[in-house]
Amino acid sequence: MTGSEQGQTMAQVDTAETGQGGAGRQDTGAGTWRAGIRRAIRIGSRPGPWKRGLVLAVLALLLGLFMLLHARIPNRIGNLGSLVETVLPWLGLFIPVLLAGALWRRSASAVAALLLPVTVWLNLFGGLLSDKSHPGSDLTVASHNVGADNGDPAGTARDLAASGADVLALQELTQQARGTYEKELAKAYPYHTVQGTVGLWSRLPLSDTQPVDTKMDVGPLADTKPVDIKMAYNRALRTTVATNQGPLAVYVAHLGSVRVNPRAGFGTGHRDRGAQALGEAIAAEQNERVVLLGDVNGTMDDRAFDDITSQMRSAQDAAGDGFGFSWPAKFPMVRIDQILVRGVEPESSWVLPATGSDHRPVAAGISW
Repeated sequence: MTGSEQGQTMAQVDTAETGQGGAGRQDTGAGTWRAGIRRAIRIGSRPGPWKRGLVLAVLALLLGLFMLLHARIPNRIGNLGSLVETVLPWLGLFIPVLLAGALWRRSASAVAALLLPVTVWLNLFGGLLSDKSHPGSDLTVASHNVGADNGDPAGTARDLAASGADVLALQELTQQARGTYEKELAKAYPYHTVQGTVGLWSRLPLSDTQPVDTKMDVGPLADTKPVDIKMAYNRALRTTVATNQGPLAVYVAHLGSVRVNPRAGFGTGHRDRGAQALGEAIAAEQNERVVLLGDVNGTMDDRAFDDITSQMRSAQDAAGDGFGFSWPAKFPMVRIDQILVRGVEPESSWVLPATGSDHRPVAAGISW
């Protein structure tokens, strides 16, 4: 090949390489441009913060409405309304869960929707988050379901005597343990009365004691206690305590147990009949100053106690610090041990340390 021919060949190669390089750069530029368009389309089609997390927003609104309208949930199907009202404070736990989901999804709509359940929960229970107690009182009352299967009734009695209560109500007294409580409490409480499974010990004289019929039509604890534990039938009493400020009517009650059954739902028949009978007895009470102490197996949010709460107010709600949960003793999740008053002023309310029972004792200071 001559020098001229070699030069022409190299020129052709250079021209071919230059053409291919230009096309490659053009293809790369076009690909980048198309990728940019696709990215812009994706960004443009991505839902904004108000359109993201709509499911979470709907769940938040439903939760708020569920709490707001709890009184309208019917009891016709498995006492669902009463069951919801029993666990009503715990529904607030869903709020931080939904909030975490809303933040993860960066959903403005879900965060805004959470304002409803937060507002409703605070309206229902916000007042319980602060300490409403006042120092001093004229009388200290306490109540404790001592537990039929309590393995240390003597220790429980000593703990209760050390509480400083002037009036002490006990529920679920067995025939076997009654003597132990009478012996251990005799020094601190010279006056006492026992009616069936409930009793009242007092530093002040008692009079006009009588049982209260709570409409129990079956053995009250037969399905929950060991067969060797014998329980009396009556589960409520009424007596008069002679105070320096005048007579005080005191009711002690242990209402029927409740059961949650997948088929029957929230079984509260015995308890509800007892609550109605107790409400009727208190309505007929002539003394204007009344205190109710007892394990009522329910919270005061439950509509089943409307006959009682329409006449009396909870010492815990009026003068307590926190929710005052009393059951179960190892990890209290609900307050079913109640102190309610009429005609006297609750000054303070608190939960005492656990004993050998599956309930914790509750106490309150009251004034005239």
